[in-house]
Amino acid sequence: MRTLPIVGILLLILGILAFIVPVPHRERHGVRFGDANISFQTEESERLPPALGILLVGGGLVALIVGLRRA
Repeated sequence: MRTLPIVGILLLILGILAFIVPVPHRERHGVRFGDANISFQTEESERLPPALGILLVGGGLVALIVGLRRA
């Protein structure tokens, strides 16, 4: 089995998931005064840039087509 079609399929899946699944991002902020510690945590979910998803889908299609033509 060739590896290029498998890489193409994986890139397609990652590209589609880039449009659907948000990436969680956590930050912890805090201030310390002697023995006292005040902190809070922020959590956001952001999607990847659409250009990255388009690039992954396009690269996956190219890898899949080239891999199937060589077989």
